[in-house]
Amino acid sequence: MATPPRVRFAPSPTGYLHIGGARTALFNWLEARRDHGRFVLRIEDTDRERSTAESVQAILDGLRWLGLEWDEGPVVGGPYAPYFQTERLASYRAAADRMIAEKKAYLCYCTKEELEERRQVFERQKRPYKYEGTCRDRTTPVPGRTAVVRFRTPDRDETLSFEDRVIGKISKQTSDLDDFVMLRADGIPLYNFGAVVDDQAMEITLVIRGQEHINSTFPQILVYRALGWEPPAFAHLPLILGPDREKLSKRRHPEADVMLHKRNGILPEALLNFIVRLGWSHGNDEIISREQMVQWFGFDHVGSTSGVWNPEKLLWLNQHYLKTLPEADVARRLLPFLAERGVTVGDDPRLPRVVLALRERSKTLVEMAELARPFFARPEMDPKAAAKHLDEAGKAMLRRGRETIGGVSPWTAAGIDPLLKSLAESAGVGLGKVAQPIRVAVTGSTVSPPIGETLELLGKDESLARIDAALR
Repeated sequence: MATPPRVRFAPSPTGYLHIGGARTALFNWLEARRDHGRFVLRIEDTDRERSTAESVQAILDGLRWLGLEWDEGPVVGGPYAPYFQTERLASYRAAADRMIAEKKAYLCYCTKEELEERRQVFERQKRPYKYEGTCRDRTTPVPGRTAVVRFRTPDRDETLSFEDRVIGKISKQTSDLDDFVMLRADGIPLYNFGAVVDDQAMEITLVIRGQEHINSTFPQILVYRALGWEPPAFAHLPLILGPDREKLSKRRHPEADVMLHKRNGILPEALLNFIVRLGWSHGNDEIISREQMVQWFGFDHVGSTSGVWNPEKLLWLNQHYLKTLPEADVARRLLPFLAERGVTVGDDPRLPRVVLALRERSKTLVEMAELARPFFARPEMDPKAAAKHLDEAGKAMLRRGRETIGGVSPWTAAGIDPLLKSLAESAGVGLGKVAQPIRVAVTGSTVSPPIGETLELLGKDESLARIDAALR
């Protein structure tokens, strides 16, 4: 029996949870859940200038909203704590000191200014800059200067290869690598060193991350080898492109923010369904439940071509889940959107029925809240709707409609609709000429469920009171 996998999601807390990060977290979570493994959340907070507690909270909130609960990490703890890199500095220093002692790394005293000067020389010569190894054989410190720790790339050129779970075999010459900085003078590890030390300490068996990290894998393999450790397996996921076919970025694409979709009334089920299909597929299936994701997920169906953001597909999926989730569940999720619009529903039993009436014509919870608002609060009249449907002719029809339905009992769509249809027939007009003045009078707009259903949900007293107010 295969050993259950240990996988990790290791974001940098320098902003909100990015859609690309959410997909990486999802694929790690699915791998862990499918094979009864462990999903570890580790916060790589070594960018002290940009990392904030607010960003950490935003990442935790985003993962929880998506339902991607972690087995080990911040808040929940675990056997490999701490799960913040800034709380693990001693382990990086110990590994670096060992590598220095074994001459697999060295102290470098070159200043930023000196390195920049050399880089500019190479740029003028149209050559890529690689650190020349100035301090490789230095045996004494430079007075008045601090030192970084650099990795000593092997002198002998060789082909470095690894088998990627998505792409297959990937190779690179070690001569293409330079003596990269592992540890800054203040003890902060750089990515290619800190990630290796942490992944080894936390017994990570598979690293799942974006294709932009492929080039990082080669120096990381060298670090594993230098420390005598076995590297984990690797799987690099395709990029996600925005609608403009550029890489989805925080700077260019507002849709990169996971929680923006929550604010826009997207359901987490829809967003998960959407992002799992950005790079992975299961035949022609478009609607994929969380349970099916866990059951079906595998890297044999992860593609190597970039996924493209499709806002229409996301809205289509969201409407599907609005229509198929239990109405009581949708009603619960609708409450904060109604509250944002100044509507307090409380335990009004009509809310699930309103959800049933509205979900065929709502693509988001925001749209549904706008349509639901008139059922729980007196609406403001849309001036354009009033001008079109409550002119003299419209008010005359509204008055006749009021007289027609005023005596209906019980107050149901089944009792209301036939009377309004008869009124339209006797007046020689379409049903819209009768229904629209009533609809505008009671909802303030021209959009609502069928008129009988709308009036039934509003209740008799409230419906007639709003019609009377419009007539006045």
